[in-house]
Amino acid sequence: MPVSLRDRETLIHLAADVREIANLDEQSERRRRWQRLNSLEPERPLVWINEIPWHELQDDDLRCRCEDDLCREIERQLRTTLYLWSHMRTDMVVDPVFYTPKLYRDSGFGLAVQAPRGVSEYGRGSDDYEAVIRSEADVDKIRIPQITPLPAETELRYQQTVELIGSLLPVKVRGVTHMWNAPWDVLITWWGVTELFMDMVERPAFVHRGISRLMDALLGRLDQLEALGLLEAGDYNHRVGSGGLGITRELPQPDFDGIHARPIDQWGTSTGQIFSDVSPAMHDEFCLQHELRWLERFGLNAYGCCEPLHHKGEMLKKIPRLRRVSMSRWIDLDRGVETIGDRWIFSYKPNPAVFAETRWDPEPARQEVQSMLERTRGCRVEIIMKDITTCRGDSQRLWDWCRMATEMAESAV
Repeated sequence: MPVSLRDRETLIHLAADVREIANLDEQSERRRRWQRLNSLEPERPLVWINEIPWHELQDDDLRCRCEDDLCREIERQLRTTLYLWSHMRTDMVVDPVFYTPKLYRDSGFGLAVQAPRGVSEYGRGSDDYEAVIRSEADVDKIRIPQITPLPAETELRYQQTVELIGSLLPVKVRGVTHMWNAPWDVLITWWGVTELFMDMVERPAFVHRGISRLMDALLGRLDQLEALGLLEAGDYNHRVGSGGLGITRELPQPDFDGIHARPIDQWGTSTGQIFSDVSPAMHDEFCLQHELRWLERFGLNAYGCCEPLHHKGEMLKKIPRLRRVSMSRWIDLDRGVETIGDRWIFSYKPNPAVFAETRWDPEPARQEVQSMLERTRGCRVEIIMKDITTCRGDSQRLWDWCRMATEMAESAV
């Protein structure tokens, strides 16, 4: 593999820096904090940031220098880790290993999305979806994805990575540890929002048939991933759903053989964001009852993302092994606290719009976090800053928030 000396030296220096951080004693305590939180044990609120507008950040220590494509990919991962540790550390954990993926091909569901994509001043805008499912025949077009493992490509990627940085960071091949599952997020792009809301009233059987068909496809893909040995036990340092890190003592299951991971050895997740303004009864009927086919397969579960769930506690109680609940920022917080209590992790998402103001003022963000901390006493809380569309190219705003939120969480009693 013709890699220049400059590329190799760049990766060696970065890998050495990551190894030094990963071997710090404090990483063990950071893992223990997430283990305690994920077991619903008393723990201070934990803070994490993701979904960062990296395309806006022009900091020199994020600029890739490598020329080779694989080297640049590895370099980007290493630089991102180092950047987060230096400027947005929060309660992140750095592993003393570099992971390469088990590669595979996914044929998809067989339906194309028809949506002119909107573009805003700061990048991605809204999408205008055209309904392509309007009949029983359209529903029948949804196919079970066909999964094709790529073992030769997986081994080649692994060997190349070992050659580049393996002398400093152990390299491990890792399968799928966690899957973002939001069936209606997919289906709505074919169905249409207005059409869905009308059909739930006028054609309920049709709606049930559509979501049932998609769940068949999702579960068919899951079965293939398991049978082909592409799953990985889910106790790793990875994001769970719309919440925090999945580091836990409760996964995998005691009978896990160490090789053949199953869904029951992982975190599961699902969300019905399009049902934000739908009644609890209809959310349950047209969304959760179908999602349960997925959620019942997993060892621990997370539910929710950007939908308000503060008034849907009875529905949430139906989810097996539910462990964390994520809600919209625009909820009745006091009612949300009453709903969640200490039975689940309250995955609180602060308002990311604070970063989009013309002038950066951290005070509103500080007041929001302070109010939340006071009103969620007694809950198991994680503060997850995400969905950041823009920081107006000012990385200092993100740094300030991370420092402020972490200091406030560390001081919370």
